[in-house]
Amino acid sequence: MEQKTKRMIDYFKKHDGIARFSSIIKAGFHPDTLRALEKKGKIEKIARGLYRMTHYTLGPYPDLVIASLQAPRGIVCLVSALSFHEVTNEIPKYVDIAIPAGSRANRIKYPPVRFYRFSVKSWNTGVEVHQAEGHKIRVYSLAKTMADCFKFRNRIGVNVARDALKIAVTEKGIKPYDIMKYAKICRVVRIIQPILETMV
Repeated sequence: MEQKTKRMIDYFKKHDGIARFSSIIKAGFHPDTLRALEKKGKIEKIARGLYRMTHYTLGPYPDLVIASLQAPRGIVCLVSALSFHEVTNEIPKYVDIAIPAGSRANRIKYPPVRFYRFSVKSWNTGVEVHQAEGHKIRVYSLAKTMADCFKFRNRIGVNVARDALKIAVTEKGIKPYDIMKYAKICRVVRIIQPILETMV
């Protein structure tokens, strides 16, 4: 049993301390081994079907990873995406997750998540896949995020969107053309264009 628990601990470390129950079983581990580690206080359940090592230092994006594992169709968006791309001083109170219109949002207790329903075309566009804490997370590109932020400006605050746009263009080198491409999809051309023109 000792060897099995050591192997499972190594498995968790390989995945930066977080793993889904389904992936643990798929990797060939028995639920009893997981329960034994839970009793010892080395592993804890943090959400339905999701476990992490206790006393393990997670990477810089633990909330994004934990939310993404619980909402596999979700894409990190809006203020959470701005924070990920380092173009805002806002500290997200929630993990902002985009899901396609008409789909059901998973019930997530931890971390706090706010779901936004995007049209299917908008939801499918501008998605990047990043590695974080040994897991893949889907995040909208910075250019797409800018268009989304102006689409949802009444929810996140127009000043947050404006400030991030300035940083995206002047410091991150995002081309206005790329932002406008997504602005058309999000139907915010008339809102973004005059702001961009003052920056160019």
